[in-house]
Amino acid sequence: MNDADTMVLPRLGSAEVGVEDPWGEDDPPRPRRSTARAAARAARWRVAAWLLPALLMGGLGGAGLGTAGPRAGEGTTWRAATSGWPDALDDGPVPLVPYHVLMRGWAALFGADPATLRVPSLLAMVGAAALVGALAARMFAPGTGVLAGLLLAALPVSTRCAREAQPYALAVFAAVLATWLLLPVLDRPRARRLAAYAAAVVLLGLCQVGALLLLAGHGWVVLAFRRRVAGRWLAAAAPGALAVAALVGSGVRADGLFPPGARIDPAALAATPRELFGAAALGATLAGLALFSLPLRRPAAICTAWALVPALGLLVVAGAAPVWSPDALLFTVPAWAVLGAVALSRVRPGRASS
Repeated sequence: MNDADTMVLPRLGSAEVGVEDPWGEDDPPRPRRSTARAAARAARWRVAAWLLPALLMGGLGGAGLGTAGPRAGEGTTWRAATSGWPDALDDGPVPLVPYHVLMRGWAALFGADPATLRVPSLLAMVGAAALVGALAARMFAPGTGVLAGLLLAALPVSTRCAREAQPYALAVFAAVLATWLLLPVLDRPRARRLAAYAAAVVLLGLCQVGALLLLAGHGWVVLAFRRRVAGRWLAAAAPGALAVAALVGSGVRADGLFPPGARIDPAALAATPRELFGAAALGATLAGLALFSLPLRRPAAICTAWALVPALGLLVVAGAAPVWSPDALLFTVPAWAVLGAVALSRVRPGRASS
């Protein structure tokens, strides 16, 4: 039995006979009058796909970086950064120890005033916006990459993450990096690529243990599109997950793996779009746009799994413990930005008028 016999969804990039393609994405590219000019233009767009989002994110995030005093939720980070090394290891839940060690070392090098402690978060969000742009450009088109990166940078929740000395921004960056490194694994799962992906998984778990729910989305993609590499993917993902599990220890309760949350109920679910994206209208708009990024046979399925599968996993955990929190799903926001950009990029005047 081969992949085609058991595949949940068709392979990435495969042309399918008899399947409707309403967006014209399988159409062959039109011939260019000047190949050199087209290549130069494409190169400029590829640079813009990561540069423009990085500049916007840096400007929006850096504007409020110097707000006086630790904000709500930053107190633990500030105490870990200003205390001795033993206290930095003992302060707060075990899953936060790697972040607190990082911030203690950062404070030793650059100081511990609130603005300085927020710089790692700002840098992480700038990197995430740039990498999202490059990822969407790689999966779809350079113009889509520009839109995706700018959408992520413009979201209020991205600005908030960039201005807070908390581990969420680093987890967002690590999630984008892991997904970026998943693509070459799906293509050709060589040892070097698998090792790079495994390192990104370790980084993701050290930044935010609950963000390892992303592996459920990645696993779905592997089973759907490249089932033949499932064993090698699992071998790459498992060490990172096991390393984090060893750090956390078997005695940690489920609610120690996620940000403080609530038991699942209709009110908590209804408040999620507003808290996750910064405004309920933005959440509804991105969800609506995401519907137009389908069909799932396109690479948009990767971002669909990234956006939805971890949320479903958290929903299952929240049925047994009070862990439902939009903050636990911040690492999925880049996926929503890419899906929204894909939908917007499909609005073509010429096609709409035909």
